[in-house]
Amino acid sequence: MNLHSWGNYPIIESETFSFIDRDALKKILTMNNELIPYGNGRSYGDSALAERIIWVKSYNYFLDFDQSNGILLVQSGVLLSEILNLIVPKGWFLKVTPGTKYITIGGAIASDVHGKNHHLEGCFSECVIEFSLMLPKGTIVKCSKTENSELFKATCGGMGLTGVILDAKISLKKTNSKNIDQTTIKTNNLKETFEAFEKYGNSPYSVAWIDCFAEDDSIGKCLLRIGDFSDDGNLDYLQKKKVSIPFYFPSFTINTFTIKMFNKFYYSKVNKPFSKQKVDLDTFFYPLDAIENWNRIYGKKGFTQYQFILPLENSYVGLMEILKKISNSGRGSFLAVLKLYGKANENYLSFPMEGYSLALDFKIENGLFEFLDELDQIVLKYRGRIYLTKDARVNKSTFEQGYPKINEFRKLRDKYKMNKKFNSLQSKRVGI
Repeated sequence: MNLHSWGNYPIIESETFSFIDRDALKKILTMNNELIPYGNGRSYGDSALAERIIWVKSYNYFLDFDQSNGILLVQSGVLLSEILNLIVPKGWFLKVTPGTKYITIGGAIASDVHGKNHHLEGCFSECVIEFSLMLPKGTIVKCSKTENSELFKATCGGMGLTGVILDAKISLKKTNSKNIDQTTIKTNNLKETFEAFEKYGNSPYSVAWIDCFAEDDSIGKCLLRIGDFSDDGNLDYLQKKKVSIPFYFPSFTINTFTIKMFNKFYYSKVNKPFSKQKVDLDTFFYPLDAIENWNRIYGKKGFTQYQFILPLENSYVGLMEILKKISNSGRGSFLAVLKLYGKANENYLSFPMEGYSLALDFKIENGLFEFLDELDQIVLKYRGRIYLTKDARVNKSTFEQGYPKINEFRKLRDKYKMNKKFNSLQSKRVGI
């Protein structure tokens, strides 16, 4: 079957295998090489693509829920959206969540996803108590920070290259509402943006949208949104109706003019420098999930998300240089998300470090990858790195310079013969 991830690029012919129990999965591993686990296809590039994939989404039972203590045990194919449907009405929420709820729990661990609270709570692996992992020969091991810790550190952020996650036990966050008390701060340039992030650095959640077409003294102007759960006792969490994109947009509809107009409108519709409102958690955490198949707006050729992070001491000057280059290029993005991060964890390939990251969407077109190669050099100049979960094109040298623990990861892959069994298009491209 033809297979792709959320960016609709690349598209490959792939043989798929599904399983309903551990014995069936072991048989798949015994009879095949060059496999990669595939969840719900919400990574953006080729990290979950291969000639043969293991379809994990159907392995999706809830196994146990300790409602008193907020401990949940689920199989790896369960979606975060399904978890939220269960736990929010009972007064619980995910300790860490990315910008979409339509990913599997296995994918959340494999990407070691982060959210709007990394500056305080870290990556998803911080809430993972333990998980079961099937290794290349079918052996099943329990992994945690204290048991098989080497495998834990390699699997969290390991992009599915250590084995197949079977189930996971996670700890949850106690809440008393489905709503968020949100504050929006409107800034005029990058200096004000950084000052706002610092001023509200103790806010539980924060994220900024940046106008990447801003020029001169306005470069880095943003809408910073901070928030925390309300205490109104309203736990009536219901799924809202979605708007659906029924077809792929013609490629020409995404251009410099339309993106500039959107950015101008989006920024100007907030007419106060400081405003407060109450929004539901889906609006705050998962705004794009309200639009089904929104990835189709970039056309049939697809798009790639370029997400990088810079260390704190280099973030301001590095972001200024990159934003100027993007603005001058005319290759702007509707989505330009800036976040503040806390300290890096010990996992070998986890993306975050203490500093700022920027994520931008670019439609696939002639000259794009060459332009992104130029951005890579600026990222490396300021000692940053690229997020593998969003990547579809970074080269081996750029990747290696951003991840100092890569050789430890490679040694572990070799030790357990994982490099003979689990590989993706991405892992081959970057030489993991």
